[in-house]
Amino acid sequence: MQNSKYLYVGDFGAAGDGATDDTAAFQKALDEAGKSGSAVYAPPGKYLFRGVLNIPVSVTLEGSFGNVPAHNGIRDKKGGLPKPGDFGTAFFATAGRGSEEGAPFITLNTNSALKGVMIYYPDQNPQKTPEPYPYTIAMRGKNPAVTDTELLNPYNGIDASGNERHFIARVYGQPLRRGIFLDGIYDIGRIEDVHFNPWWSVDPAVIKFMVEEGEAFILGRTDWEYMINCFSIIYKAGFVFKDFGKGSPNVDLTQCGHDIAPYAVIVENTMEHAGISFSNCQFMGEFLVKETNKGPVRVNGCGFWGTSKGDFQNPGTLSNVVLGGTGHVILNGCHFTNFNAQANNSPTIDINCRSAVVSSCDFLLDKPQVNVGENVAGLSVFGNKFKGSEKITGKKEIAQTGFNMSI
Repeated sequence: MQNSKYLYVGDFGAAGDGATDDTAAFQKALDEAGKSGSAVYAPPGKYLFRGVLNIPVSVTLEGSFGNVPAHNGIRDKKGGLPKPGDFGTAFFATAGRGSEEGAPFITLNTNSALKGVMIYYPDQNPQKTPEPYPYTIAMRGKNPAVTDTELLNPYNGIDASGNERHFIARVYGQPLRRGIFLDGIYDIGRIEDVHFNPWWSVDPAVIKFMVEEGEAFILGRTDWEYMINCFSIIYKAGFVFKDFGKGSPNVDLTQCGHDIAPYAVIVENTMEHAGISFSNCQFMGEFLVKETNKGPVRVNGCGFWGTSKGDFQNPGTLSNVVLGGTGHVILNGCHFTNFNAQANNSPTIDINCRSAVVSSCDFLLDKPQVNVGENVAGLSVFGNKFKGSEKITGKKEIAQTGFNMSI
């Protein structure tokens, strides 16, 4: 017996056989739901789309997954794990191949939502350099939501720009070029429990592309963006903060991290009066604040590791943290290990921003610790624990130090 709260895509001609183009059938169902703001349900099946979908205002498109699924059988040939379409609601997208320009596969509008589906690009070759496609999902209007959705192998994942109060939660997969892009957000956005792992392919051609070009989370103008439990691995950069012409980001990140990367974090710009805060995060790769940054960057209770040269084609980490710009930077209660993975004489923290504080941190290796650059006007280094003796180099006379422990 069908649930009366849903419209069913099968009633509008959707086949779900992996061969019939179901674009028109889905759009008919969505447009009908748009008349009353109801929901459209797609039961388990392999739905092929040669076109794009628009989810009208206040409409939900829902699949069978109650929680985000995982399909890692593509890379694990011996595991016998599920392939795309083996179970659940699977969307096979083909439109836009060869170009990043063009309409996204699915566009969300005010109060509309996507949930409980797996999206897969069958024409993307897991053993070759990825081909461009437009964004898989665009979030527009007010309060659009994406939950419990797997983006197995899109070229570009979610474009969440130009909306207010978006909600993205429990989204997993392996976006190849860009994971989530935000810009032009003037009211609070929320991103929770998003994990980007190489479940689809670890082929050398794919990994080379991701390490050289991939960006997991790209944040432009945001007003009070909250990110919790977001993780990515093997992208060139995990978290990128930049002014794309609409202004700088203001973001609070908790329990987030990026693993095995040339750059775990790249800060080009932050909002001058608010900036960026990281709490209880983990970073494997360089944490870079560029000379263009003018806003505050606060890092509290975070862990830093270096990436070894050659690990998943990475160039290797020199310094864990490299700081530039005129914004004030605070590193408090952090720990640093396996730094200087490429060169033993590189400092753990290379400071060349105008002012900074390094406090209550644990330097776990007997290596160079802090280098003070010529652009530093004020620096406090206090209450830290150093392995071996205190090792501060460069313009060290500018540094105020005290209560540091050498153990």
